[in-house]
Amino acid sequence: MSSSVSLPEEDLSCPVCCDIFRDPVLLPCSHSFCKTCLQRYWDTSALRQCPVCRRRASKRTPPSNLALKNLCEALQQGRIQSSAEGNRVLCSLHGERLRLFCLVDKQPVCVECQASKIHKNHDCVPTEKAAQDCKNQALETERQIKDQFVELHQFLYDEEAARLAALKEEEEEKIGVMKSMVTKAAAGMLYLTETVTVITQEMTGAEDMTLLQNFKATIERAQCTGPGPEDFRGTD
Repeated sequence: MSSSVSLPEEDLSCPVCCDIFRDPVLLPCSHSFCKTCLQRYWDTSALRQCPVCRRRASKRTPPSNLALKNLCEALQQGRIQSSAEGNRVLCSLHGERLRLFCLVDKQPVCVECQASKIHKNHDCVPTEKAAQDCKNQALETERQIKDQFVELHQFLYDEEAARLAALKEEEEEKIGVMKSMVTKAAAGMLYLTETVTVITQEMTGAEDMTLLQNFKATIERAQCTGPGPEDFRGTD
């Protein structure tokens, strides 16, 4: 939190949404609310009252609480700065910022690591570029998995229709085989779906440094894409 913010965080929270004030306005009773929160409250009430003390408000558009707005903006800025500082992971060996990404070992390293024997002859790139490349590769992997999912789904549909039409005489036996195939294919589709979800979460939800640190495991997970149409072809 910024040093300019001395009030407890609860004193900077709107009584309606319980979140940090956004564009706060001040009522004559001295209570403040987010401008949108107050307007929504008034939209559901026949009277323009304070949501806390029920005192009538004389103005349809109450004035902005600029002092409170400045405090809340300082708080939000402090959160952003704290988050940025928290994301600066240091090298466990040298205590330096992890500014580079080793393309050989697929891991973030510091400048000291790059100069050491372990990474001296390895190609390294800035972590910002590596993070962007990782995201692009993850997007391509996600697209490939989705394409495989669609292909598997279409194969299952076509195969089911063809087999049901051709195997009427041995209905019980063949339906048993078909159910086994459907179960196996469904398990494969579920695996692909879960893989896409995990990769998407790791790609969009993680910070750049976390993405880089888990990149090798993410790629290995993506390569295990489960059964495909070729696993079913030739099944009698």
